Amino acid sequence: MKDVQSEKDWRNVYLQRVGIRNLDYPVTIMDRASGYQDTVAKISMYVDLPVEYRGTHMSRFVEVLNRYRLGIDPQIIRDMLEEIRMILRAEIATVEIEFPYFILKTAPISHQKSFLKYLCRFEAHKTADTYDFVTSVKIPVTTLCPCSKEISDKGAHNQRANIWIHVRYKKLVWLEELINIAENSASSPVYSLLKRPDEKFLTEFAYDHPRFVEDVAREVALKLNRDGRILWYKVEVESFESIHDHSAYACVMKNTGGV
Repeated sequence: MKDVQSEKDWRNVYLQRVGIRNLDYPVTIMDRASGYQDTVAKISMYVDLPVEYRGTHMSRFVEVLNRYRLGIDPQIIRDMLEEIRMILRAEIATVEIEFPYFILKTAPISHQKSFLKYLCRFEAHKTADTYDFVTSVKIPVTTLCPCSKEISDKGAHNQRANIWIHVRYKKLVWLEELINIAENSASSPVYSLLKRPDEKFLTEFAYDHPRFVEDVAREVALKLNRDGRILWYKVEVESFESIHDHSAYACVMKNTGGV
């Protein structure tokens, strides 16, 4: 059959990215506790397109993904991108993998167990000479306002917040490690299942650990700075304020490194 995508194109326009976007696909992710965890990812895959080609072969992205979707880790992603790059005769190949990741958590007092979902993301770029891999995870937490606690005779406002941690590293950093760093930097973690003794404990714990979004961002940064495996990071904290009609936000970035 005629290969229309490989026809010559005379418009002389280089395309930085062509490919497939937002493909829902079953994958297996490395799990620190169990070895591997099955989940469903939303995957985008791209290559650049030289000026002489009319289009790329979209089906080949999925053909390659079929061979690499089990046990996804940085090395497997690197190999997958190199194969895509060679098959499609591209200079650079990119993949974005976003997926829910579940951890079994134990309530602090009742010790009831339940799964909590964390949104995670891998983004990687591969050329002939370079490989860049970024791991990201969004961690839900609770923040309690230090100012509100200081000026109020009764209580203090508290709310849900999200911490995004993005890292490049030279040696594997587990998702669970980033999650622990975030939860230990907030006023308190959150759980799917809590009994009344747990609620009492966490409410009082948060009251004893008030945090602005600025505090949380700095606490996460200090912990990441102490980890010699981490080359670069970006930390974002967004608190969905309970008594304001806006969110509070803080961001800190380590402006060095790459892989």
